[in-house]
Amino acid sequence: DRDGRGFHILTPVLESTALSKAAGTTVYMKLENVQPTGSFKIRGISYFCQEAAKKGCKHFVCSTGGNAGFATAYAAKKLGIPATIIVPTNTPQATVQKLEEQGTEVEVFGKVWDDAYVKALALAETEGWVNVHPFDHPLIWQGHASMVRELKDLLDHKPGAIVLAVGGGGLLAGVVAGLQDVGWQDVPIIAVETKGADSFNAALRAGRLVTLPEITSVAKCLGAKTVSARALECASECQVISQLVEDVEAVQAVELFLDDERLLVQPACGAPLALLYTGRVQQLQREGLLSSDLDSIVVIVCGGSSIQMAGLQALKIQLGMK
Repeated sequence: DRDGRGFHILTPVLESTALSKAAGTTVYMKLENVQPTGSFKIRGISYFCQEAAKKGCKHFVCSTGGNAGFATAYAAKKLGIPATIIVPTNTPQATVQKLEEQGTEVEVFGKVWDDAYVKALALAETEGWVNVHPFDHPLIWQGHASMVRELKDLLDHKPGAIVLAVGGGGLLAGVVAGLQDVGWQDVPIIAVETKGADSFNAALRAGRLVTLPEITSVAKCLGAKTVSARALECASECQVISQLVEDVEAVQAVELFLDDERLLVQPACGAPLALLYTGRVQQLQREGLLSSDLDSIVVIVCGGSSIQMAGLQALKIQLGMK
């Protein structure tokens, strides 16, 4: 079992009329939001947890803004192994409650994910405990790569580009691994971040890893102050086009997507959707970064286990949106 199937599901690939109209080409949605835990994270994290269990893990610990915690809790429960989830103070109380309902112990520590990660590493010093990194481990990338193998099976042709969100870089690393697996290395990847959570874009511009002074974006699940080293390597192995969107654009995209597809996703997932809704694809074509005869795009709808209507309304008020 090369990627942990049995914990994640094969997700649908559907054409979106609204996104296709906005992007000026056929857009297919890879619906990772319908995974058992609400996001793509279950692919890589469940694979990592299964492998750790085979080696005698007695307790999992994971630092998270939400999605990685739900994936760890789900995998731990299926494996019959206890788990402790460390979340930063900016995590919504509804998320903490949902994690506790999974039967896991939840600790609130630090202002941002990076702080929670330090706490998780300290706990993982306990004998038999294993730290589940939210995005930075080869087994996690291998698990995420399964979605590209599914794309190869479900599409009758190679897409012209893949659009995805970047937080810590785990999804990017997984997609690159998958493209290499199926021989699609020439497919451009458009990697989207929100301004204020743009550690990948900053690293690309600097040519080295950059640590942001703070995370100011409302897309907290993109909030790694330093992107993984593997994400930076990916940019030298495939054509990766880094793009930034505003928080308001990401939240507007969440609303549009809810109306268009009847699916509610978090702002981190709204970032790549915003790129399509705001005509950036056509701009990239005009700039020569994407082919002018782009026949199709796949957008990874990465999902979001922490989003609710009340939370969406609160974000709109915070951003001064009507």
